[in-house]
Formats: sequence, structure tokens, C-alpha cells
Amino acid sequence: MFARLKSWFRASSQRAAFEREMQDEMRVHLELYQAELRRQGVAEAEARRQAAAANARPVPKELQGPKGPEPTRYGDWENKGIASDF
Repeated sequence: MFARLKSWFRASSQRAAFEREMQDEMRVHLELYQAELRRQGVAEAEARRQAAAANARPVPKELQGPKGPEPTRYGDWENKGIASDF
């Protein structure tokens, strides 16, 4: 690498070639690093999904609740056709 640095100071054409070579090298290393990070992220997400699935509890069924859509979401209750806001 130090031999490359010496050539960097010799001439501008050599310096430009050296810079392109170093940029290509850095790009390759960056792509490898990003690929490793993506692989780790996918593995961590899969582990979180498996942990969530293992700890999942079924949602209990509502007893004597309103029929139809959730009334608190729409802002009113309906009982026998009469809506009341509260």
C-alpha cells in the first residue's frame, strides 16, 4: 500500500488512477459490509418474529359486546338502532 502512496505523488495521471482504484476498493468493501449488515438484520428480525410467535396468546372472545364494527373507533354506540355518543 505504501508503494501505491509513493506513486500517488509522482504524477497527476497516476494519482487519478490510484484514486479510482482506491474508490473501487472502498466501494467493494462498503458493499460487503452492507450485505453483512442486511444479513444480520434479517436474522434478527426472524428471531424477533419467532420470539413473538412463541409468546403469542390468543385474543379472548368478547362476551355480550356490540355487533358490527368497534363502536369506540367510530365514536358512537348503537343499541337497537339508537346511537348514543358519550
